[in-house]
Amino acid sequence: MSASNPTVETIALAPGYRIARVIRGGWQLAGDHGPVERERAIADMGVFLDAGMNTVDGADIYTGVEDMYGAFNRARRAAGLPRMQVHTKFVPDYADLATVDAAYVRRIITRSLQRLDTDCLDLVQFHWWDYGVPRYVETALALYALQKEGLIARIGGTNFDSAHAMEIVDAGVPLVSMQTQYSLLDRRPARDLAALAQGHGMQLLCYGTLAGGFLTEHWLGKPEPQKPLANRSLVKYQLIIEEFGGWTAFQSLLQALDQIAQRHAVSLSSVAVRWVLDQPGVAAAIVGARYADRLNSTLEVFHFALDAADHALLQPILDACPGPAGAPYSLERDKTGPHGRIMKYNLNKS
Repeated sequence: MSASNPTVETIALAPGYRIARVIRGGWQLAGDHGPVERERAIADMGVFLDAGMNTVDGADIYTGVEDMYGAFNRARRAAGLPRMQVHTKFVPDYADLATVDAAYVRRIITRSLQRLDTDCLDLVQFHWWDYGVPRYVETALALYALQKEGLIARIGGTNFDSAHAMEIVDAGVPLVSMQTQYSLLDRRPARDLAALAQGHGMQLLCYGTLAGGFLTEHWLGKPEPQKPLANRSLVKYQLIIEEFGGWTAFQSLLQALDQIAQRHAVSLSSVAVRWVLDQPGVAAAIVGARYADRLNSTLEVFHFALDAADHALLQPILDACPGPAGAPYSLERDKTGPHGRIMKYNLNKS
């Protein structure tokens, strides 16, 4: 763990394990958002770490990202410097769900250990595409066996709803976290997942807090973008804006966020992230970045607090726009619907 930075809030995700409350996301390093300058990206990991952001998020299916994290920590180890904490994922291919077994789990986890150049993974976050293939509990237990073996330090979930998370917990798997999509636009975790997490020792790690960049000044007062959009994040979160109430409602939210941002002399995006961090059960927000050029803006979230006047400005908009219906990730699980059709389901093979 890096030396502490007094301006960065931290939280105990598990006994003896503290993380910064903003985690650097790794999806933007996987290539879907444009070319990645590998050496620059690796060097900038040290800038984030030195600023107090001691934890990064990645996945077995993010092309090249585990390798970059491993290269960075290998160089830190050689220099006698503190390492970066790495949260990865275990995402079995959709085509393999019916045949996932202990050997499959061990193969993917062993590959992550090799890529990350470590003997033990800090946190493995388990995703399962289809509840209709009922092997997720057995698969979670296989991960737990590897935890007891010492290959995994902690296990979390990714995109599980309350009922299915509880099946895993009731089977004896100690989930310390649940990664879930959570933002002003998408408040599905607030319906019951947050309460369940608080009652069972889990904490929420939240992605999509900036809706792929839509919750920034860049889109304030702009017309709705036309297809094709620049990257998959924009495609994904434009659908969330439609669920929120459409572009006009979204602009009303941006205008309110801008007023709040100007009151506190911070960026609009910092207000959006701060709102998520203040929600019950939330341990951290995951904010994607290829490089460190916007780090100072990211750190703003720790320099102010939302007050009653801020919430009074936001609440009427949120009341009028409840956002996506159903449980977390329920829309995305429908492969025939607009949210599911944009997913890539079989990335571990490739």
